[in-house]
Amino acid sequence: MSTDTQSPATPIALPLEEQVILVTGGARGLGAAISKAFLAAGAKVVINYSTSEQAANDLVALYPNDAVAIKADVRNESALKSMVVEAEDHFGQPVTTLVNNALVDFSFNGDARSTAEAISATELSAQFAGSVLAPVAAIQAVLPGMRQTRFGRIINIGTNLFQHPVVPYHDYTATKAALLSLTRTFADDLGPEGININMVSGGLLRTTDASAATPEAVFDLIASGTPLRRVTTPAELADTVLFFASPLSRGVTGQNLIVDGGLVKG
Repeated sequence: MSTDTQSPATPIALPLEEQVILVTGGARGLGAAISKAFLAAGAKVVINYSTSEQAANDLVALYPNDAVAIKADVRNESALKSMVVEAEDHFGQPVTTLVNNALVDFSFNGDARSTAEAISATELSAQFAGSVLAPVAAIQAVLPGMRQTRFGRIINIGTNLFQHPVVPYHDYTATKAALLSLTRTFADDLGPEGININMVSGGLLRTTDASAATPEAVFDLIASGTPLRRVTTPAELADTVLFFASPLSRGVTGQNLIVDGGLVKG
């Protein structure tokens, strides 16, 4: 008796130096650390920005042959699509890795955030637009190129507040949790096409523009609770993002990796 089975094709795993990486919000803070890490690894990088034009251009000046700065508000679907087309035209190949990093209008200062009795639909909707709808639109914008290449890596930036909600970032944590769910469901949807999607969840980072408002006492408290006795840096989190874009992670999808010095054990 014969069986008619077909083995799945060996998936493509492009090295970083053959990839075009799109980092949303890639000019400042964590985004800048991620952009620099990919550039240092030899990748081509699209540094997306909304208002940080000078910071984006300064990064490009360090890697003029491998980086391009493109302005786009990630909440604007049309602008996202135009940015992806511009990136492909600039580098002569599609975007192969998308890092959904952009954080819209948020400051990590728990004392200034709305508490349970005060959180509004307006605040929740604003974060949903930036942390859920924008990443989904960005994914949809890069999918045609990834399908053409038969390879794709999508890395969403999350938070360890899912497991350790010690501050009242209700809108931020809720929308990032929704993005984690989409990371998992999209992994099942896109996996057969050679597109892996994962999340990297940091804790408080020392220091980004968003965490600049955090009191020093909070940094000290976080550090004392981690096995490493220090607060994670943007560069350390960026290293993990590179892992998920590299061939080393070819068998990993639908995962959430926590990078916070061991404060939260996932």
